Amino acid sequence: MKHISILIPKGHVSVVNIAGTHQMLTWVNEFRKETGRDPLFQIQLVGLDMEADKNGGLFATRPEISIQNVKKTDLIIIPAIHDDFETVVKRNKDFMPWIVGHYKEGAEIVSLCVSSFFLAATGLLDGKPCSTHWQFANVFKEHFPKAILTDERIVTDSDGIYTSGGAYAFTNLVIYLIEKYADRETAVMAAKGFMIDIERGSQSPFMVFSGQKNHKDDMVLKAQEYIEQNYKDKISVNDLCENMALSRRTFERRFKSATSNTVLEYLQRVKIEAAKKELEKGRKTVNEVMYEVGYNDAKAFRDVFRKITSMSPRQYQVKYMPAI
Repeated sequence: MKHISILIPKGHVSVVNIAGTHQMLTWVNEFRKETGRDPLFQIQLVGLDMEADKNGGLFATRPEISIQNVKKTDLIIIPAIHDDFETVVKRNKDFMPWIVGHYKEGAEIVSLCVSSFFLAATGLLDGKPCSTHWQFANVFKEHFPKAILTDERIVTDSDGIYTSGGAYAFTNLVIYLIEKYADRETAVMAAKGFMIDIERGSQSPFMVFSGQKNHKDDMVLKAQEYIEQNYKDKISVNDLCENMALSRRTFERRFKSATSNTVLEYLQRVKIEAAKKELEKGRKTVNEVMYEVGYNDAKAFRDVFRKITSMSPRQYQVKYMPAI
């Protein structure tokens, strides 16, 4: 039987992560009993102490056991903690050596949503691919440059460390773990029972591009504003360079350094974000939207749209336009 430690950190913790994960893994045990098999998981809520924490004042969560009394565990699950990063680390620092120690002894580690920040602070994500909520991707990269953030991914799996994307994407990671620890049949039944899209692997359709503007390069900010105001027109990099009075090489280097995108990538993302908003309204055809955001080639528009959102324009429109 696999011992599962679901951590109960101090602070504003995601009760949904805790309760949802517990419910799904408990369901696996019940399903196995119904099909004549032994339960697979021993699940415990593990805290720094035995005190109940009021998680933002809405619900209280009480650990069943403290870290001092967990001698061996197979899987450690860290729920999202919605306080500022420094506060999270300060209040929960005693978890960190405990997590690292059990990992070295063979335990696997799971971070859900923004708990990737806390896990990264242990150093265990250095050099490993990981995910987090897409809204905090740029902040994560600034804090943990040694981690390999794949912010479009919903689930990552590397050397016994698993991470999930934002919010309810944790359910996809739990389904993934069920398949890994149990079998495909159980994972499929769990996905059907909890109505989870088992094959969803990307956060891209949910991402909202707002531009990477948390930098201090005024020239790049000026270029970003120009692109965002004129994306419907034909914009050339050479014209931007002339406006900024910089050589193309210098301009492109500074732009990429500040935004993590090339100028062309940034322009594409601005156009596609505008297209997404129009498609969500459902009032125009895909071709009308294509022309409106400055594309004339349907194939080029579809290819860029799919590259950024992992969906075709029509698929996106059907998924997000009003039902009535």
